[in-house]
Amino acid sequence: MPDGRAFLGVAQSLTGRRWVGPSPETGRASEALHLATGLPHALCGVLASRGIAAAEAPAFLAPKLKDLLPDPLMLRDMDAAAARILCAAERGERIAVFADYDVDGGASAALIIRWLRAMGRPATLYVPDRIDEGYGPNPPAMRDLAAQHDLIVCVDCGTLSFDAIAAATGTDVVVLDHHLGGETLPPALAVVNPNRQDEDGSLAHLCAASVVFLLLVEINRRLRAAGKAGPDLMGLLDLVALATVADVAPLVGVNRALVRQGLTVMRQRGHPGLVALADAARLADPPNAYHLGFVLGPRVNAGGRVGRADLGARLLVSDDAEEAAGLAARLESFNADRREIEARVRDAALAQAAARAGSGALAWAAGDGWHPGVVGIVAARLKEATGRPAVVIGFDGDEGKGSGRSVAGIDLGAAVQRLALDGALVKGGGHRMAAGLTLTRSQLEPAMERLEALLARQGAGDRSQADLRVDGVLMPGAATPDLVAAIETAGPFGAGAPAPRFAFPDMHILQVRRVGENHLRLSFGDGSGSRLDAIAFGAFDTPMGAALEAQRGGRVHFAGRIEINSWGGRQSVQLRLEDAALP
Repeated sequence: MPDGRAFLGVAQSLTGRRWVGPSPETGRASEALHLATGLPHALCGVLASRGIAAAEAPAFLAPKLKDLLPDPLMLRDMDAAAARILCAAERGERIAVFADYDVDGGASAALIIRWLRAMGRPATLYVPDRIDEGYGPNPPAMRDLAAQHDLIVCVDCGTLSFDAIAAATGTDVVVLDHHLGGETLPPALAVVNPNRQDEDGSLAHLCAASVVFLLLVEINRRLRAAGKAGPDLMGLLDLVALATVADVAPLVGVNRALVRQGLTVMRQRGHPGLVALADAARLADPPNAYHLGFVLGPRVNAGGRVGRADLGARLLVSDDAEEAAGLAARLESFNADRREIEARVRDAALAQAAARAGSGALAWAAGDGWHPGVVGIVAARLKEATGRPAVVIGFDGDEGKGSGRSVAGIDLGAAVQRLALDGALVKGGGHRMAAGLTLTRSQLEPAMERLEALLARQGAGDRSQADLRVDGVLMPGAATPDLVAAIETAGPFGAGAPAPRFAFPDMHILQVRRVGENHLRLSFGDGSGSRLDAIAFGAFDTPMGAALEAQRGGRVHFAGRIEINSWGGRQSVQLRLEDAALP
C-alpha cells in the first residue's frame, strides 16, 4: 500500500489533491530489484508497486500468450458452444451474429465473422439500433433472424435476454458475453460468460472479444485433433486488443498479453478496417494502448452513438480497402458530431453534479433530451472530474436511459443489477467498470439515492480515491527516450494497470504558454542545465492552468507521466502534466 503521508509534503496540490508516494516496503523492494536485475531504478519502482519479484521480472516484462492463455474449457458451456459453431461451419448452415453496438460488440462480431469467412462460410451481421431497439437482443429481431438462420450467435450481449432468446423458436442460440449474469440463464443452447453466477470469477476480467477468441482457440484445437487446419488466430489479436482497451477491461494477466500481442499485429497494418480508421484519424505513430482507448475506440463507437449502429462492426469486418476507407470517413464525421453533442451534455452534467449534495460516493446528472449515445462518455468525464463512480441519464418523455462508469475497486455493474432485480429500475446491468440502466422519472431520485448507498458500502467516495498516486521522483536529465522505452516494457498501461506517474520536485518554470482554449504547454529545468517540455491538457479547466501561468519563472513541483513526443520527424521526451504544487 502507498505511504499515507503527503508525498513531497504536498497535502493539497493546485488541483486540490494530496500526493501519495510509494510505501517504505515498496521502496525497499524496488532497491532489491535494482540490485538483483540492474534494471533502471524507475522501472524497478514500477515493478515493485505491482508486486513483481526479481525472479518474476523477466517473464513479466516479456509475457508470452501461450503461457498465460487459459484453457477455454474452463468456462461453462464452452464445449457445447464450440461443438455447435464448428458443426454449423462444417455443414454450411446459415449463421447470424447478433452484436452489441460498441467496440467490444463490433470486434467480437468481426472475430467470428472473419473466422467463418476464412472457413469459406458467410454470416449475417445484425447490430440493433441504439435508439429504436436499445441494448441487446429483442424479440422482433430474434424472431426475424430465427426465420432465416439455423444458428444465432449473440456476442457481447444476451445473458439477460430471456424473452428475446425465447422468441428465436426453431433456431439454436449461442451466447458469448461477459456482462453480469443473473441467478438463472436464458433458454439458449449455450451461455459462455466468465461472469455467470456459477463461474469461479477467475476469468471475470475478460471482455466479450476475449471470450470469442477463446472459443475460436477451442474450435481450432478440435480441427487440429481431426487432422484439419483452422484459420490463423494470431492475426485476429488486433481486434481483441482494441476491444479489451476500449471496454476498459483491466490490463492484467492474460489481458495484458493479449493487448501486447494485438498491438504488434496492428502495427503490421494488415487489417484494412483498422488501417483505414488510423488513417482517417491521422494517426502517424505506431498505435499504443492510449490510441486504442482514446483515438480508435471512440471512432468505432461513433456510429452506434450518433450515427448508424452497424458502421463500426462493418468496418472491423471489412476486407476491402476501398470500402473500409469509406466507412472510416463516415465514422470520422460521426465522431466530430459526437464531440459537439458530448460537449453540450458534459458542461450541463458537470454543473449539475457540482451543485448536488450527497455522501460523495456517486456523481450523477440527468437531463431532458440528452443524447443516449453520449451519456456513457459524459459519465466517464464526470468520473474523471470527481474521482467517484458516475451515472449520466438522458430523458425522452418519462423514460430515461443512462450509463455509468466506475473507479478501481468499485463494482458498479453489480450495484446497478441489484437495483434492477429489486424493481428500482426498469432494467439495468453491466460489469465492474461500466453499466447501463433504464428508469422512469419517478424512479430517478430514489434509485440514485439507493445506488449511492450501495456504492458507499463498497468504499466509494473515500478520500484515498481522490489522492494522486506517485511512483517516484525523477529529474529532467534522467527522463530519456531509453528510460521511456524501458518503462514501456512494464505495459501496456490502462485500466487496472495505470501508467507510472513521476514527480519532478522543485523545478524552475522556464517557459509557459496557453495552447488552444484550455491547454498549457511549458518547459522546466532543475537549475543544472537539464530541461524538460510538458503539456497539460485541460489545464484551464482546473485552477492549475491559471496558477502555473502566473508562476512564470517560479519554482514548482510537477507530477505526470513521461512519454515520447513525435513532431516534425524528431522524437523527444515530454511530461504529460497531471498536477502541480507550490513548494
